[in-house]
Amino acid sequence: MKNKVVPSQQSQEEAMKIAKATQKPGQTKEQTKLVAQGIEKGIALYKKQQKEKARQADKAKKKNLKAKQAQNESQPTHQVEQSSTNDTPERDRAAILPWMLLVVSWIGFYVYVTQTA
Repeated sequence: MKNKVVPSQQSQEEAMKIAKATQKPGQTKEQTKLVAQGIEKGIALYKKQQKEKARQADKAKKKNLKAKQAQNESQPTHQVEQSSTNDTPERDRAAILPWMLLVVSWIGFYVYVTQTA
């Protein structure tokens, strides 16, 4: 089912002005009305096309915005990963300390046992 678009009063007046401006000598009022109706349809079609273009532009804008947001959300994740990799040398030093204490204590125990014997 096709919905009939009812043109606004302003569109009708504008169409009638244009039709009268382009009226040829000897043209009847009925013919002028038909021309005005054709112009109204053209205006309605133009408005419909402009609305569709605006919708498409809005969709594209929203899509780009979502893509940018997704990109921005992924960037902080990389920054967190980088900061955790920067902490690695400190973690290595902290992990080495207990092993060094163990080795020093075994050396101390060996020296103590060999001197007292």
